Amino acid sequence: MRAPEPPSLQVSMNKTFKLDTQDPSSSLDKIKQEIRKYVKRERRKKLPPVSDYWLFDCKFGITEAEAEDVKLRDLFAHLDTAIAQSATSFYVEIMAKPALRKPRGRLAQHADVSDEDDDLGE
Repeated sequence: MRAPEPPSLQVSMNKTFKLDTQDPSSSLDKIKQEIRKYVKRERRKKLPPVSDYWLFDCKFGITEAEAEDVKLRDLFAHLDTAIAQSATSFYVEIMAKPALRKPRGRLAQHADVSDEDDDLGE
């Protein structure tokens, strides 16, 4: 009998979404809801002991080859821009990874760690 594999510290959602040509705004709402649901589910997962929050690395593009790094809070703006440019499909990749916040106050002056505010702009 095989031993179960340990859970990965980096979980990824990578998917090419296709929009309904009849009602793109409705399908866009469903896509946004799926992304919110994924992020919410990943944030509920237990963190490793050396970290205190989940950091999300995102990529967005019309195709997987054209995908560029974007911030999580800007992802929905990129989706809206793609719809405005009449895109019929687009690629989204979101990778959750554990991270450690930088210290605040006097300790922050000596810290080399950068902390990005990753939040979905709703």
